[in-house]
Amino acid sequence: MARSYWLVKSEPLKYAWSDLIADGSTYWDGVRNAQARNNLRAMRVGDLALYYHSNEGKEVVGIARVTRAAYADPTSDDERWVVVDLAPLRALAQPVSLAQLKADPQLAKIPLVTQSRLSVMPLEKRAFERIVALGKARRR
Repeated sequence: MARSYWLVKSEPLKYAWSDLIADGSTYWDGVRNAQARNNLRAMRVGDLALYYHSNEGKEVVGIARVTRAAYADPTSDDERWVVVDLAPLRALAQPVSLAQLKADPQLAKIPLVTQSRLSVMPLEKRAFERIVALGKARRR
């Protein structure tokens, strides 16, 4: 099965990239939007996700890997909600701002630009690679 690519958003005051680095992994909880939940359900082990700081910063800061596929959200009693486990892969050497994404013709139609309120969204491989190139991802 081919790898898929995603973008996940978090407010840095709630859970920043540095928190994921410090923790080593986390479950991605708190998703309460049906479309974002369906995106979580579609994630598979080995998929890659860009980590985006929303509200403050408004920038892509790192790359995470899905380490466990969707399972019941332990923070909810409602069985409809799920989480996936993510682990940090590498930081971007230069964060890629929302303004940069909007200004790039290759990225102008990604979900982050067209559906800005969605917290978990798919990305085409080409868009993922373009953002990583803009951020000059450090080698591990």
